[in-house]
Amino acid sequence: MDRHLGLEMVRVTEAAALASAHWLGKGEKNAADQAAVKAMRSVFNEIEFDGTVVIGEGERDEAPMLYIGERVGTGKGTAVDIALDPLECTNSVAYARPNALAVVAVARKGHFLHAPDTYMEKIAVGEKARDAIDLRKSTAQNLHDVADALGMLVENLTVVILDRERHADLIAEVRTVGCRIQLIPDGDVSAAIATALPDTGVDVLMGTGGAPEGVLAAAAMRCVGGALQGRLKPRNQQEIDRAKAMGVADVNRVYTESELARGENIMFAATGVTNGDMLRGVQFTPWGAVTHSIVMRSLTRSIRFIETRHSAQSGTAFAHYQGD
Repeated sequence: MDRHLGLEMVRVTEAAALASAHWLGKGEKNAADQAAVKAMRSVFNEIEFDGTVVIGEGERDEAPMLYIGERVGTGKGTAVDIALDPLECTNSVAYARPNALAVVAVARKGHFLHAPDTYMEKIAVGEKARDAIDLRKSTAQNLHDVADALGMLVENLTVVILDRERHADLIAEVRTVGCRIQLIPDGDVSAAIATALPDTGVDVLMGTGGAPEGVLAAAAMRCVGGALQGRLKPRNQQEIDRAKAMGVADVNRVYTESELARGENIMFAATGVTNGDMLRGVQFTPWGAVTHSIVMRSLTRSIRFIETRHSAQSGTAFAHYQGD
């Protein structure tokens, strides 16, 4: 894949972030999501490539745009698969909470797990602890092993967990071990990536979140050298059947980041919508807006943070936000 494609994906995430940020704090999560989807798709179709959405807004009968199987781009150039979330953390935009992102990952065809829309149990760490985790081990054993790998006292580890009722037992186990806990309302994609970036103060992600988000986080971890393991947690027989129909032979399998996002040439781009551990959110100004993005490539392990100033009069992404 052309290395410039990653930078083109930043244009895509910037447009989605600008569009959804207009709805910050207005309590309209669906409107924020729809704005992001519309803007993302519009910019996709300006880019010369042949993309197929493999993780998107749902099946074709569930989503009018960016549905699984939809072709995006001009249809010319490199053929790739796309995993995306035009607005990761819709509630974070609706209620002005942290860690909302617009996210796109790109890989060669067939290199992303076609994850069904169900839950996935996850554990994620940075590169120094990549060989210390195993979802088949107990919570306590994983935390002690990570602490050893990082050369830290276990009670000084910071574990990020989604603040959900289903995590009551997990939270109790982590507290028994003695670790510090950071509960987040949403956003386990950015939290997983934060474990692998310096100076975030985050050491481990644990808990159950969305399976598609697990694939997106795995793509990012391939670019930064971090590790993520995931195991599907279907809620009913219907979700088990859907997973098998999408090619998942064993719903109890523990996947590594290299199995969720395969190959050596993966690109990941994200733009902050609200402020978070990894990226700043969209800031509107009298003359336009400022966005903060990250773009990464697994082949070279390059990580770029990009601050873009969008003119209200001439910026392409800002024009998509305005609905032009």
